[in-house]
Amino acid sequence: MAEADSRSDLPPILLAPLSSVSLQSYTSSIRVLYIKPSMLENCVTSDYAEIIVVRHGETAWNAEHRIQGHLDVELNDAGRQQAAAVGNRLSKDTKISLVYSSDLSRAYETAQIIAARCGGLKVETDPDLRERHLGDLQGLVHRELAKVKPQAHQAFVSRETFQEIPGGGESLDQLHQRCTSSLQRIGSKHKGERVVTVTHGGVIRTLLKKGYPNGKSVGKVGNTSIHIFHLYDDGKWTVKSSGDVSHLNQTDYLESAFGGDENSG
Repeated sequence: MAEADSRSDLPPILLAPLSSVSLQSYTSSIRVLYIKPSMLENCVTSDYAEIIVVRHGETAWNAEHRIQGHLDVELNDAGRQQAAAVGNRLSKDTKISLVYSSDLSRAYETAQIIAARCGGLKVETDPDLRERHLGDLQGLVHRELAKVKPQAHQAFVSRETFQEIPGGGESLDQLHQRCTSSLQRIGSKHKGERVVTVTHGGVIRTLLKKGYPNGKSVGKVGNTSIHIFHLYDDGKWTVKSSGDVSHLNQTDYLESAFGGDENSG
């Protein structure tokens, strides 16, 4: 049997930073291309979908600390500027296949602005991406909840995840089932791709709780904040990053409204 070639006199192959080089080895030339780490970070492999989840821009009701839930409230001028800023950010950093959105106006308008900034992408709506239905609390200012609707407020702040809010409101369990199923469907359709999903503060908190291991604290979910999820073939979710609002740092529209926190509406 022939022995394996164990020669050690072959010349080494070297990688040159930020450029290619020609190496002479006997009579042949080898060209080696250096790949920047940032190029690899932008690659999505076929075993997962990358879903960039974005909270909608600010509304007048956000600024007033007024509960929205399923009520349809459009963006204010600040919210439109925030949406433009996050759209510009995503157009530069990533290659996106499609934009999904809640069918409520504040999310859908944000999605349309993002899609336009990213080259005119298609926007598909999914009602399962809506904010939590907050029953009798919808339309009320947060500071008056306990006084005006004490029973609904008690259900709202309850730690019991099965507790529904009077007036047709959802429990946390119902919200979890609805919005995680929606994101899972999106992930299953887009393995090896990167898509954007525009939704609401309460939904994003629920998605992050599923993606984070060991009950890690979610933190603040600001208007147009970016949260990146990887959804794998085996059903595993990971959170690559969360809460990024750096695109607002150079604008006059840094999010300051109520919403996205533990009691968001």
